[in-house]
Amino acid sequence: MSQPASDHPDELPVVVTRLFKGVLCREADEKLWQTLGELSSHVQDYVSVLGLELFLDDTEGYAFLRSRDDSDLPRLVQRRQLTFNVSLLLALLRARLAEFDQRNDETRLVMTEAQLREMLAVFLPETSNEARMLDQLNTTIKKVVELGFLRRLRGQENSYEVARIIKAFVDAQWLEEFDARLADYRAQLVEGAEA
Repeated sequence: MSQPASDHPDELPVVVTRLFKGVLCREADEKLWQTLGELSSHVQDYVSVLGLELFLDDTEGYAFLRSRDDSDLPRLVQRRQLTFNVSLLLALLRARLAEFDQRNDETRLVMTEAQLREMLAVFLPETSNEARMLDQLNTTIKKVVELGFLRRLRGQENSYEVARIIKAFVDAQWLEEFDARLADYRAQLVEGAEA
């Protein structure tokens, strides 16, 4: 008779290695997700030695490693400097997901590339060079896909699912800080228009 995985954490290196590579989603690998659930306390103990902590949201179905704020160790998980446009799109997606959750029983928010561009373009300065603006919008969307906050849907060209993990990264404090930067940006736009 086999022992439960939690009694023999032989799969611990597999789970931890996968978490070091990035976000683990339940829907992407159900078996590994189940193993993570069984070994979560072992994973937490293992990564805490490195100044990391396991962030696991069983309700939404994702987990990742992040640096502990109280650690004096060098950061293993790099912080990424985001451009204004990427930050703006993340804030808009987070707000759209909050609205979606309030109004729907469904769990998947799907948006088209055109909807994403339209949502973002409202906040960017007007320009006579539409091709450049379109390229800028597409680059921003591509970067958010690379960061894992948008997922292309198979078989549906130019459609994306908003990854629910955005809720863990774009929290109230992040939005408050971004609102302050957005206010500065709006002031600069007004000054530029008046000059």
